[in-house]
Amino acid sequence: MNDRTDQCRPGFHFTPGRHWMNDPNGLVHHDGVYHLFFQHNPDGDVWGNMSWGHATSPDLVHWTEHPVAIPYQDDEEIYSGSVVVDHHNTSGFGVGDEPVLVAIYTSVYAGGKQAQSLAHSTDGGATWTKYEGNPVLDRDSKAFRDPKVSWHPKVGWVMVAAEAEAREIVFYRSADLREWDYLSTFGPFEGPDSLWECPDLFALPVDGDPDRVAWVLVVSLNPDHAGNGSATRYFVGDFDGVTFTPSADGFRRLDWGRDLYAAVTFENAPDSRRVLLGWMSNWDYAGSVPTSPWRGSMSLPRELALATVGGVVTLVQRPVAELDVLDQPGFSALPFTLTTPRSFEAVPPYRLDLAVDEISADAVVLDVLSGAGHTTRVTYTPATERLTLDRTASGGTDFHPAFPSADSTTVPLRDGALRLQVYVDRGSVEVFAQDGSATLTSQVFTAPADTTVTLAGSGGQVRVRTLDHRPLRDTPGGGV
Repeated sequence: MNDRTDQCRPGFHFTPGRHWMNDPNGLVHHDGVYHLFFQHNPDGDVWGNMSWGHATSPDLVHWTEHPVAIPYQDDEEIYSGSVVVDHHNTSGFGVGDEPVLVAIYTSVYAGGKQAQSLAHSTDGGATWTKYEGNPVLDRDSKAFRDPKVSWHPKVGWVMVAAEAEAREIVFYRSADLREWDYLSTFGPFEGPDSLWECPDLFALPVDGDPDRVAWVLVVSLNPDHAGNGSATRYFVGDFDGVTFTPSADGFRRLDWGRDLYAAVTFENAPDSRRVLLGWMSNWDYAGSVPTSPWRGSMSLPRELALATVGGVVTLVQRPVAELDVLDQPGFSALPFTLTTPRSFEAVPPYRLDLAVDEISADAVVLDVLSGAGHTTRVTYTPATERLTLDRTASGGTDFHPAFPSADSTTVPLRDGALRLQVYVDRGSVEVFAQDGSATLTSQVFTAPADTTVTLAGSGGQVRVRTLDHRPLRDTPGGGV
């Protein structure tokens, strides 16, 4: 089991029991179980020996780690990819009437070539058999990786994969997952120094209207052109079964904090939900993060929707409702006018719900994980409409020069109000603003005594409509 005595071992985010973890892979729901595969070094706490780790959950909250699903070999490492439920046995790998799970992953060979391969499971993901005809898609490239495969009712199986160094996303289709036909290429955009990785493609209704559907193409960039290390971005547009055409709204950040990368979504989720999970780290310093005996954690699972925000169709992210099972009794303050700072103690993990209006202050300041000169600060400045997550004084920041950071995004008030939901865990802070229309995710490494929360209005008053504090239970699973 996980050693949860470590001050930075998260309480409700998945971490491997030991060793290195990065990208989520093969996210799929099958037979009542959510499967999380992930990039994993089974032999150490730094990147290398890439294999697929494996964890399962009945509810996206309580995770159980299993033995390595697809291990590396001397002549092949197992890079990122996806898993599909082959309901109709199009691949021919199935036995009887039970749907077969098929993994589509990147094989990286000793000479550096990257190509796409298959493995299948007929026992619900416990064991995997590689296809003897691997690789099934070879472009003779050293940067062709991260296939995400899904079913398109008019085309069949559709793959999006990255030509990372060319900053291109390539589209293929297949009837059986074994033979693939080229469809189109999207890109490049952004600067030549960036790698494109871990694409995802899916459709969502806009503003809940089933007759108005748009497509989302998610791409992770390393480094992001904004100069803050690796990050995940997205386009909204149209996919006609062959070509993706973006709207005029551009290549937008998925999350404005420092630590959300390789974010992709679950296939085959119940009720057509689109649930996203990302690696909560940054390639600038991921190999130096001060945790042991593991290194790497996943973000909260987030349910996605497309909503019109300020006239722009925006990908909205909200923590999945299943997380509410972790709530413990806390407190809810009656509405009040904040004229002087208010403080209270809160031991992570916990959730804060905050709504403020009638802001005459120059800034609304929420300090969490504070103590002995340390704090992680969330600041909203009405004059500029900027929401900032600042970890420069959060405590353990000296392990890498790129780690201290203050990251911000524009968040307009709605009907004069700001609404925040802040999830605070050991090792991270995730801010969801204005019902998930903007998010900021960052790791923090604090001392056990850093437990003070302070809410203040800088240079004026703030009307506090909602201030709810909910301690959260630690989840029992996550390690082996």
